[in-house]
Amino acid sequence: MNLFALTRQEKRKREAFKCHHRHNGITHPVCYDKANGIFERMGFVDIESSGLNAEFGIILSYCILSDEKKLFKRIIRPDELRRGVLDRGVCEDFCRDVRNFDRVIGYYSEKFDIPFLRTRCLLYNLDFPIFREIKHTDLWRIVRSKLKLHSNRLSVAAPFFSIKAKGHPLNPAIWIACLSGNRKALDFVLTHNIEDVHSTRELFHKLENHYKLTQASI
Repeated sequence: MNLFALTRQEKRKREAFKCHHRHNGITHPVCYDKANGIFERMGFVDIESSGLNAEFGIILSYCILSDEKKLFKRIIRPDELRRGVLDRGVCEDFCRDVRNFDRVIGYYSEKFDIPFLRTRCLLYNLDFPIFREIKHTDLWRIVRSKLKLHSNRLSVAAPFFSIKAKGHPLNPAIWIACLSGNRKALDFVLTHNIEDVHSTRELFHKLENHYKLTQASI
């Protein structure tokens, strides 16, 4: 929060505010914003792909979960694989759905999900969000800097706080089966994808008063 951008009246209101953590609206701006109906449209994003690099892999699915738990999701269809259009439709739908949000929050998304999505969308000349259009927060960075765990993986951080995670764990054979259009495998991957965005949302709110959201762009 930029204190210099606040009016005197707004600053006084924030200083007089007290949240249930016994802080005011300046030291705990998230609590103040919630209490006063000031909020960003936040979406928790995650993708599943057939590989780790966008030049050799494709996007199998994406999920964006709103803070109100509305889910935007898309899984690649068997006919898209058969016709050779691959993940173009998935990318098109992502570019549309992500614009429902002012900020997206992912897990290791700065180094994987967002660059992978951007690369695939640019390949198809699609309208991927440009710099400063949508804000982006990588929860992995927050976990790494604010906690001290033996691993910073979501599968470690979430269960530490009794948050359900990875009920449908990564299985390479299932991910490979998706490329043949196997419906059972695709359903498994989408379920895994959905679990990840729910876990990310819960962990984000567990830690929300221990960091400051930045203006970093998608």
